[in-house]
Amino acid sequence: MLVELTMRRTAGEPVGDSPVDGIRILALLPERWRKDLRQATGDVVIRVHTDEDVTGAQIRAEAVEALTDPAISHWELAGCHVLTLGRHGPGKNAP
Repeated sequence: MLVELTMRRTAGEPVGDSPVDGIRILALLPERWRKDLRQATGDVVIRVHTDEDVTGAQIRAEAVEALTDPAISHWELAGCHVLTLGRHGPGKNAP
């Protein structure tokens, strides 16, 4: 499954241009996932690819759990969009 996670700072936090928080979030997501940091300034966008049998809801729950780490707790999950449903699912050849 291929999923795009979007995180944004919680209300009241200033937006920085440093990718450090994006890298921290990436590191706190499960090691068994293949991850790609797509955007790290403003919102953080990470694509997650997993071959295991999981649902988008399970991926969302693990991302929310990672965001409870005190170093990045000023971030919240804003979106969890499934891009493909499996090896032969829709969107496999999409740009």
